[in-house]
Amino acid sequence: MSPASTYDCVIIGGGHNGLVCAAYLAKAGKKVLVLERRHVLGGCSVTEELWPGFKVSTAAYVISLFLPQITRELKLKQYGLKVLRRSPSSFTPLPDGRSLLMGPEPGLNQREIAKFSRRDAEAYPKYEALLERVAQIIEPTLSRAAPDPLPLPKNWRKIGLGKRLRDAKKLWNLHQALAGLGDDMPEAIELLTGAARPILERWFESDVLRATLATDAIIGSFTPLGAPGSAYVLLHHVMGSSGGARGVWGYVQGGMGGLSDALEQACIDLGVEIRRESEVLKIVTSGGRARGVALGDGSQVQAAVVASSVDPHLTFERMLDEDDLPETFRKAVARIDYSSASAKVNLALSEPPNFTAMPSTGVAPHHHGTMHIGPSIEYLERAFDDAKYGRPSERPILEMTMPTSVDETIAPEGQHLVSIFVQYAPYNLAEGDWDSIREDFGDRCIETLAEYAPNVPGAILHRQVLTPLDLERIYGLTGGNIFQGAMTLGQLFSLRPVAGWADHRTPISNLYLCGAASHPGGGVMGACGKNAAEEILRDM
Repeated sequence: MSPASTYDCVIIGGGHNGLVCAAYLAKAGKKVLVLERRHVLGGCSVTEELWPGFKVSTAAYVISLFLPQITRELKLKQYGLKVLRRSPSSFTPLPDGRSLLMGPEPGLNQREIAKFSRRDAEAYPKYEALLERVAQIIEPTLSRAAPDPLPLPKNWRKIGLGKRLRDAKKLWNLHQALAGLGDDMPEAIELLTGAARPILERWFESDVLRATLATDAIIGSFTPLGAPGSAYVLLHHVMGSSGGARGVWGYVQGGMGGLSDALEQACIDLGVEIRRESEVLKIVTSGGRARGVALGDGSQVQAAVVASSVDPHLTFERMLDEDDLPETFRKAVARIDYSSASAKVNLALSEPPNFTAMPSTGVAPHHHGTMHIGPSIEYLERAFDDAKYGRPSERPILEMTMPTSVDETIAPEGQHLVSIFVQYAPYNLAEGDWDSIREDFGDRCIETLAEYAPNVPGAILHRQVLTPLDLERIYGLTGGNIFQGAMTLGQLFSLRPVAGWADHRTPISNLYLCGAASHPGGGVMGACGKNAAEEILRDM
């Protein structure tokens, strides 16, 4: 065993949250080490050259929620981060040859929606205004650790007066902000806790508009549109501004790894040490305190603080011994829901998709944004019906983007990359296994797309299919869950990752969570890493 080295903090996992946490700790003068299992940094925010000349965002593919404060304070634009705006931002083709095009261009949404319903065209600005008002209430809670308002048993943890006062202030501020909603309060509560389908059906009568908006509510989850809590994700439509404007999602130039590259350079300039291909096998503890980590090569790293950006299953059930943790906490961690039904298909194409609903030659405006294959509420619900019985959707929901429509740096001239996020592909199959059916399911996705863009099968140069099992193996996502735990009501805000431990701390002194398993959860936000760093520095 090699001699141990000592740091103020060691970060487990070099995803974007781990890098953000490391940067803020180093900025405060701490000696920090980041340990990444893979050969590439970024976690799910990576760019990989799968095929010569094609730089693929293999996992995450668009950005909006990343906190502008982090971009500004870590000077990420100076380190090369550039976000390319998408306009139009959404395109939904229909089997009958019609389509719905939406985006930030003034008047576009009303003109397009009016093709299906004048009533909906008038209602849509009011709907967006409501979402924006509620989002403005929620956004401040993302950039600070969640409070622990529950009356915890005294044997769970000791909470000092300072934390109690901070938590009380956070809850009071949220109370005051909610009071500002006035008559919108009932609808706001429903958006935060209710189901997406009844909300959308009350607001709108055109099925294509309902379906287009509803897709955002289920992406990455294993829930139907009628499930309580599904409406919360609708708020993400108007949250975040890193895409160039509020609610606009963008592409990172050079692929999503461009964000991780900028974070890496910021970390290096701040003095952070980063080691790739350094798998952590165990968190070393003694006397109820984290003392460092043991690596796969037999070496150990000593640190005053350990911060884990991997999920609770890996952190608490794989990297710690059972007797390291209180029984009540272990049981709570074991109950965390990692249900997942997402897959990813990455394509290299010789030409853009040519939709029968909007024929085009070369790159057209509707290629800029997200292309939705999910034309109706019934289509979305039937896709879930298959999955709830352990079968991949016979007719899957496809959320497709073509970053080469605005970024010429990621593919050979005249060729294109298409990223397809697929619902529903259940991690647990009733029959067979994902290794056996991976390519067959990829074929099914392409066949579904070909019903709307017949040229795609003949234009495919290369293909990668990532099943939920692949997402677990490659990116360390338990169950293939892209959020490190389902974003359901029982696993959000003060209940994330488990009740009583929403402030990034854990029952082991000096061990913290800094990844998406902590508040505010999944998505490329960086908030989990930033918030964790603030709490670590407070304790240090």
